[in-house]
Amino acid sequence: MDINYFSKVRILDGGMGQELLARGLIAKGTLWSATALMEKKYHKLVVDTHLAFIEAGADVIVTNNFSSRKLRLIENKSEEYFNYVNEKAGELAATAKAISKKNILIAGSLPAQNSTYMVDERNKDIIEKNFFDQAKLIKPFIDFFYLDVLSSGKEIEIALNIVEKMNLPVLVGIHVGKNGKLPSNESISQIIQKYKNEKWLGIITACVSPEIVESTVNEIKKFNIPFGFKVNLWKEDPIPAQAFQKSFNAYKDSPDKAINPNEVLGKRLEYTDKMFFDFSKKIMDKGATILGGCCETNPSHIQKISILKN
Repeated sequence: MDINYFSKVRILDGGMGQELLARGLIAKGTLWSATALMEKKYHKLVVDTHLAFIEAGADVIVTNNFSSRKLRLIENKSEEYFNYVNEKAGELAATAKAISKKNILIAGSLPAQNSTYMVDERNKDIIEKNFFDQAKLIKPFIDFFYLDVLSSGKEIEIALNIVEKMNLPVLVGIHVGKNGKLPSNESISQIIQKYKNEKWLGIITACVSPEIVESTVNEIKKFNIPFGFKVNLWKEDPIPAQAFQKSFNAYKDSPDKAINPNEVLGKRLEYTDKMFFDFSKKIMDKGATILGGCCETNPSHIQKISILKN
């Protein structure tokens, strides 16, 4: 693909996992969106949800394997499904693209391989194998990799090494807190200066609030690379992640007691698609070319901002 793809305004999709739950997915334990890949009865729902974002104007859809990382499956006693669910995520995204008959791209999700919003302190070799095992399964279906809500330079470096071996470009998605830094306490500037390479399509702040995007945009724009966001509409900031994670621990071994993450973090019901448009336009006017949503953003949000690329 064109390494300069994001030099013009492009629209990413919204939050697949939360949209699947809103459309009727009954999750097991903390598998959430991965449940829709494990159970055949939900496969059409995944395709239809991808299609909803495409029809809303998304130029890029992300494979639905964020919760299909190996550790999450092990926690839910479902490790044997690892190959199946990751391949199925790529297959269903490709099916949606084919049905749409639109020239959209598919980004392959490479999420944090341990807990979301937290630094992975495990041995480098373990993290590398986890990234590689997931990447090789989705690669046949995608146009580029998306580092999906990573929390440290260590994880970014490991993932980039895997991407290099796969010979595909990459969009880097970093999570930052209200202090403008990653959970690892590294700054956005440090990440770009240390890890940027010729495979980068751009960088976005991922699964962060609109307010965090606004507070960090000036730091990112000075590097003169494509940048943007995938914002969430959680009511509460998920950091400190230790408290967030604790809320779910009781459900790892209880598939029949699954909860929706918004029961812990809440959702900003007052944040209309018009507000999302106004925010996106403001950040675009500051130079952002990569616009999209994460948790609790739905097709109506994406449709509202789709006119910004025209």
